Amino acid sequence: MSKKVFVSGCYDMLHSGHVAFFEEAAQHGDLYVGIGSDKTINELKARKTINSDAERLYMVKSLKVVKDAWINQGSGLLDFLDEFKALRPDIFFVNVDGHTAAKEALCNEMGIQYLVSKRIPHGNLPARSTTALRSECRIPYRLDLAGGWLDQPYVSKYASGSVITICIEPDFEFNDRSGMSTSSRRKAIELWQTDIPDGDKEKYAKTLFCFENPPGTEYVSGSQDSLGITMPGLNKFYYEGGYWPSDMKQILDVDILDWIEKNIWMIPLYPRHADYDVLSEVNIDEVAAKRLSEATDDCWKALLEKDATVFGQAMIRSFEAQIAMFPHMISPDILEQINNYKNDVAGYKVSGAGGGGYLIFFSEKPIENAIQIRIRR
Repeated sequence: MSKKVFVSGCYDMLHSGHVAFFEEAAQHGDLYVGIGSDKTINELKARKTINSDAERLYMVKSLKVVKDAWINQGSGLLDFLDEFKALRPDIFFVNVDGHTAAKEALCNEMGIQYLVSKRIPHGNLPARSTTALRSECRIPYRLDLAGGWLDQPYVSKYASGSVITICIEPDFEFNDRSGMSTSSRRKAIELWQTDIPDGDKEKYAKTLFCFENPPGTEYVSGSQDSLGITMPGLNKFYYEGGYWPSDMKQILDVDILDWIEKNIWMIPLYPRHADYDVLSEVNIDEVAAKRLSEATDDCWKALLEKDATVFGQAMIRSFEAQIAMFPHMISPDILEQINNYKNDVAGYKVSGAGGGGYLIFFSEKPIENAIQIRIRR
């Protein structure tokens, strides 16, 4: 019979160093992996994990060298103790930076072989560590679901209304000038380099908004960009003719966010034309602004009730109200692409304007070759 080999750790942001470690351990027998829970990692390292314990478990169990894996139910440095005693492995395999006297003493007490890896990368691949990867940029993007343009005073002065946004994890490098707040995100990177700091997110949004729009700025970016990047979850910002919203509502309910993630689909559009100007030939008036505001209110209610049909219809009305005011948001080519999908989805819109962005669909049925996003929690 093969020997049983046990390893335990966080395995956040699974990378080639983890895989090489598992492969090395599996050379000694059948590999069993204990994974630190989100609660344990937060207690030990005073930080949240990038990936939840459920997601980390899914990835680790998917590796062919892993016989079985689980989330450790204990706490502290020996959070695996109960599972370890139940498994009674032949070998406890640890990284050189995971070695502790307590682990070695446990093995000596139970008559289990204790082996320490030297953390050798696979082949010619670079050495990897989660700590190093965490220094890469994790600043989110922003996607508005409805009401875009009402954060501009020259629109909301005609009719007060809301903009609905979701904060998007940077799992993809979204196209520049794509309606995902890429310009505001670049400014956020200048300010904070790798991620939005802990603390008052509205305060950081104000800092970012002022940094991006210094005195004398000719075209002021709407504040939904800075707010949408810094504030996690689903948000509704209410505007009454000013640059900053007079009211904000934030939703962090897991069921609602999961439902939105499951039903949002994105397909890239071609780049904008070089001489593109969305602000030419606009038709902004009270009727159009009010239509946009009312459609956005209906979107918000449908999101809270998780009603895909009602939300999709309101999403389309919000998009049509935007186009009525800013006809150059779309082109015949974009309309043709929308027509290819419109009969099979609940709702649709475009991120950005004039190309360069994404077709945004809301559909309870999968859309082939489309991107799906993660909402920052």
